[in-house]
Amino acid sequence: MTDELIAEVKRLIIESLRIEGMSSDEIETDAPLFGEGLGLDSIDALQLVVGMENAFGVVVPDAAVGAKVFRSVRTMADYIAQHAA
Repeated sequence: MTDELIAEVKRLIIESLRIEGMSSDEIETDAPLFGEGLGLDSIDALQLVVGMENAFGVVVPDAAVGAKVFRSVRTMADYIAQHAA
């Protein structure tokens, strides 16, 4: 996994969720995406699933996998690196 992929994931989060006024530098790589971290919710998770499929061709098959994938930017990038087409 590269720093470039982490930066792409951060951009994906900002673009998919249409977060205005936030730069990718403001998103911590290892901070939780849900709850205390970025404070995302289940609707945000669905938007990220679609964004990952469109940008990287990566499918998140179910909620159990999604819970692991969407822990942080790093876990998203790891999953993409392992499953990208």
